[in-house]
Amino acid sequence: MSLNSDDWSTRHSVLTTARRAAALVNVLADECPDPADVADVLRAYGEAEPIDLTVHDIAGMRTAAALLRQVFAAEHADDAAAALNRLLKDRTGPLRLTSHGGSTPWHPHLDHDDDAPWDEWLLASSCMSLAVLVWDRQRPPGRICASPSCRNAFITQGGGPERRYCSRRCATRERVAAHRRSRSAEQPNGTG
Repeated sequence: MSLNSDDWSTRHSVLTTARRAAALVNVLADECPDPADVADVLRAYGEAEPIDLTVHDIAGMRTAAALLRQVFAAEHADDAAAALNRLLKDRTGPLRLTSHGGSTPWHPHLDHDDDAPWDEWLLASSCMSLAVLVWDRQRPPGRICASPSCRNAFITQGGGPERRYCSRRCATRERVAAHRRSRSAEQPNGTG
């Protein structure tokens, strides 16, 4: 997903910020994420250059992403709210408004200042957007893909049935695997 960096309101919408959180949780789940891959996700969601990430930045962001994964893993709104409340209490700053020195429209932040480190920014901005989604929808803001071979975080949306998979590809792969298992179980001695 690539956004026009000049479209500030789209780039900073609650849903876009939540999707960015999921994308970062996923890229930072690797044991040794490539800083270039993390920077690519940040660019794709409209972060301004320069994006110079150090090994220290990535380590801190991985810790923040692991904490955020707890919110995505929540089964119920109460669980998501409890996880977010712990993070907001223990890991973010007080709510404040900033315009980044007049370079952007006024908007809320939960990090301690405009020059906060990447991990603090990731946790604070993600908690803000995920909390708004819980508030707005009264359900968990996202899920962890039910496919054992995937386990990506994703944002749930819409009013239809609750999604279990991050993509159609994962849903199809699991449906085909279940069909093959049931067909194999129907045939004597596993032959056909």
